[in-house]
Amino acid sequence: MNTTLRRDADEIICSSIQAVLPDKAVCRALEDFQPGGGRVLLVAAGKAAWQMAYAAVQTLGRVDGGVVVTKYGHVKGRIPGVNCYEAGHPVPDANGFAATEKALALVQGLTAEDTVLFLLSGGGSALFEKPLVPGGELQDITNQLLASGADIVEMNTIRKRLSGVKGGRFAQRCAPAQVFSIVLSDILGDPLDMIASGPAVPDTSTCAQALAVAEKYHMALSAQARALLAQETPKTLDNVTTRITGSVRELCRAAASACRNLGYEPVLLTDQLCCEAREAGSFLGSIVRTQAGQGKKLAYIAGGETIVHLTGKGLGGRNQELALAAAPAIAGLNAAVFSVGSDGTDGPTDAAGGYVDGDTLAALEAGGWSGYAALQNNDSYHALKAVDGLIITGATGTNVNDVAVALIGEKTPPVSPEVSPEW
Repeated sequence: MNTTLRRDADEIICSSIQAVLPDKAVCRALEDFQPGGGRVLLVAAGKAAWQMAYAAVQTLGRVDGGVVVTKYGHVKGRIPGVNCYEAGHPVPDANGFAATEKALALVQGLTAEDTVLFLLSGGGSALFEKPLVPGGELQDITNQLLASGADIVEMNTIRKRLSGVKGGRFAQRCAPAQVFSIVLSDILGDPLDMIASGPAVPDTSTCAQALAVAEKYHMALSAQARALLAQETPKTLDNVTTRITGSVRELCRAAASACRNLGYEPVLLTDQLCCEAREAGSFLGSIVRTQAGQGKKLAYIAGGETIVHLTGKGLGGRNQELALAAAPAIAGLNAAVFSVGSDGTDGPTDAAGGYVDGDTLAALEAGGWSGYAALQNNDSYHALKAVDGLIITGATGTNVNDVAVALIGEKTPPVSPEVSPEW
């Protein structure tokens, strides 16, 4: 392993995530918060829910009651006046259903003088859920969507219609109380109605689009579920004010700043990456091969959310798969490619992402690993673990999507353009 590049990668990751923690952003958003004369109740949902709720209560001093529902391992302590619950992600579970019922009970019977402070972050689609189909069926539908390669907008177009809280329905349940919503965006372009499936936002998607997604991915749906896809969601809400507090664009800017501080010349390729993870990794590796040999330190940054088509039964995540796919292109070079989820988790693993450099391919082969076979089996986790290529941060307290970075060291030799590295 190239210890210099790995050290730089770890510093870039740490600095970038620290720069997009929601604490200060929530405090700024609350400068516009003007509750009515009644109670102030707090509901927070998503991977960053605890961090956002903690910052809000610290800023306000107190709330009259609250519910936080976040991913397992993400509650970091007690928040005065707030009950915190942990639940399943990316597949919803019974704990999430029960916590959502607690939130619905909290906002029942409110008056126009009451205010609901609703703090929302990515992951809320799984964590904040009142299913309109049996829980087991919703889990199966979620697994179908995850395995299909559907993007997050397609997934949420389906999930909204199977839920009693998504697609603006939670805000309806709060009426006549006013809802002040602070949103941490994890979706490209920040479409409010798609972030965590928009519990407090009018839905812009249509029944026709939902049915088209179901047909596109040949989803197995019960008659009940298919009937729900044909029922329209709320298109107007008059009791909601919304503030966006962060996005992947900010994460990319933070990564660029961290790279610059380490002497790299950063280039932002995109903050809207939305292709296959392994294709993104191969592309970043190709950029490294083209740009190597210039005698200067370069960094190429791409933010967004890639997708994975499940073809095997291995363990991994989109960031790990992206990194592993870059390994053959950068083999032998003074270069690295890494990708990380800002929330500290990547797929159903304890890793936040993956790291490879010019030594990774040889290390894999020496250990008896085939990178190609690992990708075909979607087993990037175990392949990267074997060569110390996992990035493990733990829960970060934020969630503004993913960032991938290709680093080129100063003394990287030029590469013949005729060479086409393959597994």
